[in-house]
Amino acid sequence: MTGNEESERNPQRLQKIVAAAGIASRRKAEELIASGRVQVNGQTVTELGSKADPERDHIRVDGKLLKKPQQFRYFMLNKPKGVVTTVSDPEGRPTVMKFFGRSGARLFPVGRLDYQSEGLLLMTNDGELANVLTSAASHVEKTYLVKVSGKPREEALEQLRHGVMIERGRRGEREGRVMTQPAQITLIRDTDNPWFEVVLTEGKNREIRKMFEEIGHFVEKVRRVGFGPLVLDVPPGETRELNEEEVTQLKRAARKKATAAEQPRARRPRSGPATLPRPARKRVLSRGPARRP
Repeated sequence: MTGNEESERNPQRLQKIVAAAGIASRRKAEELIASGRVQVNGQTVTELGSKADPERDHIRVDGKLLKKPQQFRYFMLNKPKGVVTTVSDPEGRPTVMKFFGRSGARLFPVGRLDYQSEGLLLMTNDGELANVLTSAASHVEKTYLVKVSGKPREEALEQLRHGVMIERGRRGEREGRVMTQPAQITLIRDTDNPWFEVVLTEGKNREIRKMFEEIGHFVEKVRRVGFGPLVLDVPPGETRELNEEEVTQLKRAARKKATAAEQPRARRPRSGPATLPRPARKRVLSRGPARRP
């Protein structure tokens, strides 16, 4: 083996590889190895802690060749308005897939942003993580900047903070009404048509627009700027792949929220770690209304 080939190898503990393939748990994988039921490149391996490269080595359990683990990829897209959050659209409208023609992976969106909304959209081929992030039980926070027509009264905003009844499905479908989860709503720009920061832990169809309609105000703009630990940092129509640390933080947030889902939720302080960073807010709002003097 040449020096270059050696440097390109990615050795991992054998029990980790077997567990990742879905054959057994990590502990059970150790038992399989110790009992001589695992082979690497035709050689039986019984020593725990032995390593192999899942991309290059032929690994068999009870004679059955393990499939190579799927390479998961994670992207952030700043979805512009006028684009459908779906893989395909029967009406022929542009979809978010047009931004990933060169990614080389079969991706799908995590959750949705409606046709007129814009901002941070996660794209991945990791179905397990996508399911956790979109599950109502996960309570992963999504942060939005929302421009409203007219000034809502404080008592009306308080209704939204505690939850209001909205239409369940799309307009005209008459699927009944459903109560929204409590939301965090903070005024961030006080004008005739103010901007609010809205933090939700669910993603019902057109939820923000319906919430404000219930208190008599039309939503002019919706821009998602945060998803769990992630903050929007790319221009409209641009994408970037998440780094390893961001993926780890996203998975940690999903596990943490899912574990604590049934516990009482304390109101998040404005100084908390999930607060929208000041530089990011200025960058995103620079396309919005003029700043106050």
